[in-house]
Amino acid sequence: MPVAIATPFQTLAEVSETIMGTTKRLEKMEFGGTFLSKVSSEEIEVAALLLIGRPFPRTSQRTLALDWRALNQILEELLQPSPELLRELFAQSGDIGEVVHQLFLQSGKIRQSTLFTTPLTIQDVHATFVEIADAQGAGSRKRKTGLLRALFTRATPLEAKYIAKLLVGDQRIGFSEGMLESTIARAQDLPLDLVRRANMLTGNIGEVTRIAFFEGANGLKKVKLCAFIPLLPMLAAQAENVEDALKTHGGQSAFEMKLDGARVQIHMQRQNEHARIRVFSRRLTDVSASLPDVIQLVETQVDARSCILEGEVLAEGKDGRPYPFQHLMRRFRRVRNVEEMVHEIPVTLYLFDLLMHDDEVLIDTPYSSRRERLVALRGDIALVKQLVTTDSLAAESFFDESIKAGHEGLVAKRVDSTYQPGKRGKAWLKVKRAMETLDLVIIAAEWGTGRRHKWLSDYHLAARDPETGEYHMLGKTFKGLTDVEFEDITQRLLELKIEQRGGVVTVQPRIVVEVEYDEIQQSPTYKSGMALRFARIKRLRYDKDPSQSDPIQRVQELYDSQFERKASTNRVGKT
Repeated sequence: MPVAIATPFQTLAEVSETIMGTTKRLEKMEFGGTFLSKVSSEEIEVAALLLIGRPFPRTSQRTLALDWRALNQILEELLQPSPELLRELFAQSGDIGEVVHQLFLQSGKIRQSTLFTTPLTIQDVHATFVEIADAQGAGSRKRKTGLLRALFTRATPLEAKYIAKLLVGDQRIGFSEGMLESTIARAQDLPLDLVRRANMLTGNIGEVTRIAFFEGANGLKKVKLCAFIPLLPMLAAQAENVEDALKTHGGQSAFEMKLDGARVQIHMQRQNEHARIRVFSRRLTDVSASLPDVIQLVETQVDARSCILEGEVLAEGKDGRPYPFQHLMRRFRRVRNVEEMVHEIPVTLYLFDLLMHDDEVLIDTPYSSRRERLVALRGDIALVKQLVTTDSLAAESFFDESIKAGHEGLVAKRVDSTYQPGKRGKAWLKVKRAMETLDLVIIAAEWGTGRRHKWLSDYHLAARDPETGEYHMLGKTFKGLTDVEFEDITQRLLELKIEQRGGVVTVQPRIVVEVEYDEIQQSPTYKSGMALRFARIKRLRYDKDPSQSDPIQRVQELYDSQFERKASTNRVGKT
């Protein structure tokens, strides 16, 4: 058998440049498909992942754990760029990869050294990323940066550009995972739905690419849902109210309380008397180590050889009321002294869905049937409270009950809906109480990256203390504005500029914005002790001056009011 020729990483970088250079979708797919068709079966998984800017499959627990600071340190050691040059290059493109590219092009030292090294291959880059991700324990950061430095010393300027992009997760060549699915289907003359389903079940578009190119439709049809490969969670769209949800679902919905907890996906496989159980967060991160009590509960209560369960983990007080979300997050972040935290913050598991039972895949089974089977196997584990009804008044009463219990509202599920991983559609609808908006003041902004690199975004939001005149920061957001509004507010903020440090522009506090948010949470980061969760700008309030904005005391009142329906815990005091 002939030995496969290793594909240079330079080839992948050049293809990426070509793809980025066209705006035509079919041309992007043609370039991507032609490239993948020339890659060996040993390399194609890695090649596909790197092409979409992903070092590892989305279900992998590996992370590079290196950031811009580490990259900047290496650039300083290898290239010694001046701060002025870095600022100039960032201002020109806003793209870290392109900044690295230009720095390497201007460095004769690096160009000369690469003439005497073995060219990088796709597998070289991937293997180094694996080593970086797997470096753990004392001295691991030094080893990680050493591995990355060695990679850059072998890289051409164009290769350095795409190594940097992979490192910071900023590919931006207009070739997404969805486009790769279409490219695979087109290149191999396969049904797109078949490719998408295989990707959904494996969580590894690289593996799907290999199967499609070397095994075809028959290989893709053999792909099955397996325990311990987490599925992307099905998502819910927004409904105006319960009547809107009922109308959308044809007159009947299964309403479930929307708990203010952490969504989890639990995988279990029994072998003889031993049960292997893993718990994954909604971001597909393995959080099993933080939740030994949840694992024990599932092992003792769930009557199944194998299963994939979905539920919500809540931290609750003695009165059964939920603690605030950020209190629960202390459990999920804990990896040491877990037993101590189990006693300090006990949690309750509430189940709401069943995706696999005794190796039978249920994602294509109607929701009502999945719920029935869940009831039969869950033992004494609590279920998320549910009401199946056609009556809007009954649903409204159930909504009020959920709010009074300290929860966020309801999720309305169409009773015949299948489970669609990663999809946000109208089969599931969330109904939440309207949060009062806040009029806040912009005190600083940061130059954006990528598409927003010409604008100031990431606005620093603050509330004024009328007694002292001081502004208390409550968080940042770039969400909610149109391109026209981005451009307009950038001009206004630059007119109010006080100073710039790095990419952060401090401005006179003059512009008021109306801000929506999901919750006000405790924050050790800001002097106020509070931060807005999922803040987004509803509208620009050029009609208001800062004296008409909401004072920090009002924010404190809203923060305190959230606890009227929550279990008692330590809270921030008055500012």
